[in-house]
Amino acid sequence: MRLVFGLVLLVGLGLAGFAVYMAQGYISQYQVALAQEKSARANQIKLTEIYVANRALAYGETFTLEDATLVKWPAEVVPEGAFATEDELFPEGAENARTVLRPIEANEPLLAIKVTAPGEDAGITSRLSKGMRAFAISVDVKSGVSGFLRPGDRVDVYWTGSVRERAKVTKLIEAGVRLIAVDQTADENRSSPAIARTVTVEASPRQVAALAQAQSTGQLSLSLVGAQDETVSSAVEIDQNQLLGIEEEQKVVEAAKPEVCTIRTRRGSEVLEIPIPCTN
Repeated sequence: MRLVFGLVLLVGLGLAGFAVYMAQGYISQYQVALAQEKSARANQIKLTEIYVANRALAYGETFTLEDATLVKWPAEVVPEGAFATEDELFPEGAENARTVLRPIEANEPLLAIKVTAPGEDAGITSRLSKGMRAFAISVDVKSGVSGFLRPGDRVDVYWTGSVRERAKVTKLIEAGVRLIAVDQTADENRSSPAIARTVTVEASPRQVAALAQAQSTGQLSLSLVGAQDETVSSAVEIDQNQLLGIEEEQKVVEAAKPEVCTIRTRRGSEVLEIPIPCTN
């Protein structure tokens, strides 16, 4: 009897130990899973919603709410000027379409800088930065970079002329000026070259005055700046002598001789010159 009781007790202790072991394993697995879930939530990227174009939009094209899609976007990297609500995109109602100022690819965020206000067209005034003015410069095939200029490019402006009957000189007067129109087009997506007769640049009021004075007193030429070139051009001025390496002769200025005053006096048959102090 005692033997049976001992066996039962031994089996019971074994089962109890096994149950404790299984419970500990389950609790450990639960704690690991809970920690993993907390870690995943901590590393989860916070999202917000913004509008993107659901198709490619070209310059000058109008678009409505049907051309936009609301998508999830990482909240920490939302582009400046993005639209998050329908009221922001079309505050005056969906019937007032916006116009595209710069080409927009499919699934690209719609930004305020790339579209006009609701109901406005893509005129030059909508392309001017705050405080800037539009100024037209007359060009030809030589001064206009052989027709390869297009809106959005940046150019250096050179003036060639003469001052006070001196030899002609060429001078850089404005650097990195942005073109906003070529002839009557402001389309930045234009790729084919065309010989322009006028280009319109964006300039400050002071730059406009300088360009107007330069255009009326000499000839303006444009030099195209590379798309990725951030170099700021320094002052440049060259005349014909510098171009050909001719050095002007330096005029030798003789030192003024000291003024000597004398009087003449006769002594017998001899005439003598006697120096005296000079008086005014």
